[in-house]
Amino acid sequence: MKKKMNIAIVGLGNIGSYFFNYLKNNKNALFSKTNTTPNILYISAKSLNKKRKFKIPKKLWLKNFFLAAKIKEVDIIVELIGGAEGAAKKLVFEALKNKKHVITANKALVAKYGDQLAKIAEKNKVNFEFEAAVCGGIPIIRSIKEGLIANNIGKIYGILNGTSNYILSSMDKDNLEYKEALLKAQKLGYAETNPSSDLNGDDVASKLKILAALSFNSFINNKSILIEGIKNIDRTDIHNANQLGYKIKLVGIAESNNNKIIQRVHPSLIKEKSYIAKINGVLNAVIAESKPAGQTVLQGEGAGPGPTTSSLISDLCSVLRGNIKFPFVISDKKRKIYSFENINNKKFSVYLRIDVKDKHGILSDITKVMAKNKVSIKRLIQNPTANKKNASIIIITHQAKSSSLARVLYILKNKKYVLSSPKLIRIEDI
Repeated sequence: MKKKMNIAIVGLGNIGSYFFNYLKNNKNALFSKTNTTPNILYISAKSLNKKRKFKIPKKLWLKNFFLAAKIKEVDIIVELIGGAEGAAKKLVFEALKNKKHVITANKALVAKYGDQLAKIAEKNKVNFEFEAAVCGGIPIIRSIKEGLIANNIGKIYGILNGTSNYILSSMDKDNLEYKEALLKAQKLGYAETNPSSDLNGDDVASKLKILAALSFNSFINNKSILIEGIKNIDRTDIHNANQLGYKIKLVGIAESNNNKIIQRVHPSLIKEKSYIAKINGVLNAVIAESKPAGQTVLQGEGAGPGPTTSSLISDLCSVLRGNIKFPFVISDKKRKIYSFENINNKKFSVYLRIDVKDKHGILSDITKVMAKNKVSIKRLIQNPTANKKNASIIIITHQAKSSSLARVLYILKNKKYVLSSPKLIRIEDI
């Protein structure tokens, strides 16, 4: 006799619709791989009457999707509503409390409430799965949980957002300004109408916090994380980086050293010959540095209905096989309380761009400010503007404390000869 598990899909946007149709058409294939039939018992969303490319059988429609968490026959809830608060939060908490397995693609929810949700799931011996929440179709979470389970991960980093990566790639390859590249991304469907979380670094931060907790067996830390986006990067910075032998990428980096963890998201200058520098367009790439495996690299489509469904199905198959696992690799009781630190004491080499009035003594004053704050110059380029009344001073520094670099930036910003806020972009050897 065939074993089956009943599923409620909540949320029918691009991903929910794709997932529903995939599951409907591949039931038999999934049964052959798991020995359990995934049976769609209910589907629900805001509106039944919304125009869709497929018809929803009325017998499957659940008008009030909160009921999915209470109906006895429902075994698995696939939450595809999105957002850290509101309906998604209420549904997932309620489902786990009622001993339903939960599969989600909701990175914001996992990053904010993952620890609480994992504790409930563990207590009730159900799965809380979120492979699809990080980097679309790249199986990075399962790789950490299973493939790298023997390893001690010291650092995990990469390009975790396809929208920002596409914009920076377009600015570079097509010689576009930031706003032009954003418009192009929106026209092609790579950027949302409101893409702020992709561009200000919040999307990468959510993913990085989840990866850090998994990699270091720690709890999620939402406080100590540097988050900078790409809105201040312009074509001049892209050109300067190319001239210096670098590419600009928005990266997320989490590293553990002596039981101290630093999490950061920011644009970086990366040597043009490095692997990460060559990841262009909407692709994502994640690199884990661990012992004894060494460096592990995963690359692929970071978003979209197809890649995300691939990860959702991976989680679904894990549940169908009856594998009850701890959501964050180890038991909640064994997860470690680490010290999460800000970057003030971490040393960086940086790119500084200071647009100034082209007057005698300005360069001398800049170098004095830097010397006073223990920041030394490795390389300096001075580019006069077309009218020769202004100049752009490009400085590559030797490694210096982040707090010292911040002080230099603050002092220079308030100098009368500086025309606009100086730019600081960290240089990463990754």
